[in-house]
Amino acid sequence: MNEIFVPVADIGRARPGTALSAQPIAATGLLRDALGRPLTDLRISVTDRCNFRCSYCMPKEVFDKDHQYLPHSALLSFEEITRLARLFAAHGVRKLRLTGGEPLLRKNIESLIEQLAALRTPDGQPLDLTLTTNASLLARKAQALKAAGLQRVTVSLDGLDDGVFRRMNDVDFPVADVLAGIEAARAVGLPVKVNMVVKRGTNDAEILPMARHFRGTGVVLRFIEYMDVGATNGWRMDEVLPSADVVARIAAEFPLRPLEASAPGETAQRWAYEDGAGEIGVISSVTQAFCSDCSRARLSTEGKLYLCLFSHGGHDLRPLLRGTEAGTGSASDEAILSAIGHIWHGRADRYSELRALRGPDTTDAAAPRRVEMSYIGG
Repeated sequence: MNEIFVPVADIGRARPGTALSAQPIAATGLLRDALGRPLTDLRISVTDRCNFRCSYCMPKEVFDKDHQYLPHSALLSFEEITRLARLFAAHGVRKLRLTGGEPLLRKNIESLIEQLAALRTPDGQPLDLTLTTNASLLARKAQALKAAGLQRVTVSLDGLDDGVFRRMNDVDFPVADVLAGIEAARAVGLPVKVNMVVKRGTNDAEILPMARHFRGTGVVLRFIEYMDVGATNGWRMDEVLPSADVVARIAAEFPLRPLEASAPGETAQRWAYEDGAGEIGVISSVTQAFCSDCSRARLSTEGKLYLCLFSHGGHDLRPLLRGTEAGTGSASDEAILSAIGHIWHGRADRYSELRALRGPDTTDAAAPRRVEMSYIGG
């Protein structure tokens, strides 16, 4: 077909059947951004809704009973998500992670997982398909998720003390139900990772109890520095506990040794227990920025492509999927592939590195509002 090419800045207004530059970009599986970083991971938000109100993500005073969520008609359908995932795979994506909000709130999520599990890389390999959840619904859904083709699950859990956990999720949800979800996932053969966001003075006393609980179980525990994502979580540097301190606390009781990264661009620094009881990881976006290796893109639930967790805005792919004018259909696969290619080629995001250079306590009052983590996932 004859393609019409428009500037990348016009992606949200692009007519279906158009790509985004003077020259088309075909899929070669070797897409690189302006800083030479490949595109290997796509995080897909399937809903902007969540049943928790964690202060670092969806504080209750902002996301209250009057908060307006996206209407269902605005959300990408499972078929649209699968089509985009297939095209991203042609550009080199090898890992898909379903996020939210809380992804298990999306009705019939197992159907989407089944569609994504059927995708293959250009050389015929299945994609690495994972899901991040607060585990509130995991106990009842674990078997169906596994049967649909999910390969792993990551559970967000910010402490074992029930009082601490209830305060952090701010909806009085018991920690026992999350632990039951983890055990249900393991029982059906889903490997589990657990992510703990650490806030100094809030839940840092839970670091060692979490390490004691999960070591020797096969569950990989990862500690995440409290990040300044979005504009509503009240982030302060004095509430950040550096990952080096987390490692030191654990190593004082359980000696650790460093491990090599399991894959290029991995966000977590890995540490193994010297006695062979498993491993932990730390994700240090604030104190040890890893922008130079970041190979992740994020797709919002209504089809906007974000190139950084700290982005101010995204590139709208939905018009290319659905059409924007009466009587027009979706763009061709080639046009959407070219659009993705030009967007990624222009990517130069390195927010965390720049924050470190200017100082983490420095804010730019004139900067546009950053997108919320609950909208594009972590």
